[in-house]
Amino acid sequence: MTLIVQKYGGTSVGTPERIAAVADKVITTRDRGNRVVVVVSAMSGETNRLLALADQISDKPVPRELDVLLATGEQVTIALLSMALEHRGCTARSYTGGQVHILTDSAHNKARIREIEDKRIHADLDAGHVVVVAGFQGVDEHGNITTLGRGGSDTTAVALAAALKADECQIYTDVDGVYTTDPRVVPDARRLHRITFEEMLEMASLGSKVLQIRSVSFAGRYNVPLRVLSSFEEGEGTLITYEDEKMEQALISGIAFNRDEAKLTVIGVPDTPGVAHQLLGPIADANIEVDMIVQNIAPDGATTDFTFTVNRNDYKRALDILTRTATIMGARQVSGDNKIVKVSLVGVGMRSHAGIASTMFGTLAKEGVNIRMISTSEIKISVVVDEKYLELAVRSLHDAFGLSQPPKV
Repeated sequence: MTLIVQKYGGTSVGTPERIAAVADKVITTRDRGNRVVVVVSAMSGETNRLLALADQISDKPVPRELDVLLATGEQVTIALLSMALEHRGCTARSYTGGQVHILTDSAHNKARIREIEDKRIHADLDAGHVVVVAGFQGVDEHGNITTLGRGGSDTTAVALAAALKADECQIYTDVDGVYTTDPRVVPDARRLHRITFEEMLEMASLGSKVLQIRSVSFAGRYNVPLRVLSSFEEGEGTLITYEDEKMEQALISGIAFNRDEAKLTVIGVPDTPGVAHQLLGPIADANIEVDMIVQNIAPDGATTDFTFTVNRNDYKRALDILTRTATIMGARQVSGDNKIVKVSLVGVGMRSHAGIASTMFGTLAKEGVNIRMISTSEIKISVVVDEKYLELAVRSLHDAFGLSQPPKV
């Protein structure tokens, strides 16, 4: 029998009626001859409610106790879903992360999974039960409850699928798959039938909110086929898997964008060994992540100009740090811009096709969109442009690469 791991997010289990609908989906999957393990998140809004309660008690709650609190959200959902399944004549067993022994490290609020004990789950599956597991949580070697941080339920589902050697891990959410770009920006964006792990990792890291980077990385590492599906409508969704020959037919698989960008520039820094570390070291020490970096040597050969991007939420703090550092280093000028965005083309087809960058740059030039920065990798080209040009840039590139049409096979 095929083993399927299904994951349902907070929106999918946000009300008793939606939990009942999930139970019907699970039973349909089981009735097709599959063994089913279900991973669920807390009901929509529940985690925020628990965080708000913690904030009323302490502005800095102890991480261990915060995990104990937050883990209760998923415990409610597994019990309700199991009740709904039993009510429909489907035997089910619910388990917390600790009960199925999802062993993690001791980094509370952002723990990493070390191993999963699969004997209990296999025994229940062999007995004909549907197994319902709380996402987002585990226990450390001392028996303390831990939570996995952002995207934790997706990670739980993928990790369980890997440990159980499942045939597929299905992620049910409020969208019906992965699209060539955000349909809210490009109404004729096309749902992809499949996409590679590499492409999905790039899309997730560049702003696509369909899946968390951590779960995609985990799936790729352990070769777990992932499928993104809608909880609210029928469809095949999008399969995330390894590259095959047909995938090369598509030059570009999708366009990702990120509105949360800000740019910092320092001009006229003495060009000496270690200048990059001197500038970025204090930024890193403040736990601010740097994304794109461009360095240019001035015509005099004695100074250099340095530009980098950070998350917009870190802009003011990063600008203050850079200004202090640049003054000490004797730089001529420091400037910043928090009205920029990053637009990226992603596709494994870049490996075997030339001219993609030229087409991208020509398309933006034709629309009067000025490129501020450029970054490339083997399957990605990213540009920074002014925020006001975001939708124009995405729509024009979507048209230029024919992403509304399915690729030729």
